[in-house]
Amino acid sequence: MQAFAIAAAGIADASARFDASARRTAGDPLGNLAAETVERVTAEVALKANVAVLKTADEMSGSLLDILT
Repeated sequence: MQAFAIAAAGIADASARFDASARRTAGDPLGNLAAETVERVTAEVALKANVAVLKTADEMSGSLLDILT
């Protein structure tokens, strides 16, 4: 099912964005702190949304299997 692959890719992307933002902030703490904070919050929301997609896809697959058996 494509939903699993898409959600997994979204989780990986959100994690990478969060990590990159944290590294930029650690490297230059007085840099653009507001923009980096927004980036991390956005990455966190994207991660949570992709986890919700994974859970829903899993539930749907389980329901489909229940119907077919």
